[in-house]
Amino acid sequence: MAFYEKILELTKMFSTENLTCFEFGSAYLMVELDDTYNGTQRASGRNKTCLRMNIKNVKKLANKLTDKGIAVDYQEHSWGTVAKFYDPDGNLCAFKDSKTFEKQITDFKTDKIQ
Repeated sequence: MAFYEKILELTKMFSTENLTCFEFGSAYLMVELDDTYNGTQRASGRNKTCLRMNIKNVKKLANKLTDKGIAVDYQEHSWGTVAKFYDPDGNLCAFKDSKTFEKQITDFKTDKIQ
């Protein structure tokens, strides 16, 4: 929980013994204990999801994480910019630039209408 609160600087809404909810734009992020976690690794041994957060300036926040000692895989693609990193429990997280994401959504909706 400290990673999300101190490193990603999300505001904690509340927490219980097994979960914590953080403010996450107009929604929320709930971080809950994994019931397949045995104290050393997940039963499956691999990441099943990626928590991706759309932001305005990927490079700026990637550099901020790097400054805090977090390894970041920064990538620029034709479809957008991403910065991938792991939280302390091995969960894959990523920042993506919101501008190209919004364009992808607009293009998708336009293609559906036509």
